[in-house]
Amino acid sequence: MITKVGQLMLYVNNQDEAVKFWTEKLGFSVISEQNNGQGMKWIEIAPLNSNETSLVLHSKEAVAKMSPGVNLGTPSLMFYSESIAELHSDLSSKDIKVGEIMEMPFGKVFNFPDNEENYFAVYGK
Repeated sequence: MITKVGQLMLYVNNQDEAVKFWTEKLGFSVISEQNNGQGMKWIEIAPLNSNETSLVLHSKEAVAKMSPGVNLGTPSLMFYSESIAELHSDLSSKDIKVGEIMEMPFGKVFNFPDNEENYFAVYGK
């Protein structure tokens, strides 16, 4: 029986730039960095003080070579925020193209792209 989601794998073109984006602009921290010594490196990141789900940044190029059949598309991820308006303003001030905050039947939502133009959503919880 599955009890929780542990890690989400995010395939990126440039791992170093992705780490900078997530840590410097979104305030995530690096939990671990692994390198198998054969060209495969992965970096686990998560929001500060989070002990739940983390993101693992993998190189698209390395994964494509190792596992040609893997879908390298970006998953549709929704993050939660207890202060959505403050987060929206903070990301805007860091030159991130945030979408408008929209009122949905279940709450407020906005989206934003990473530095590789992959879009993610934030839900005001």
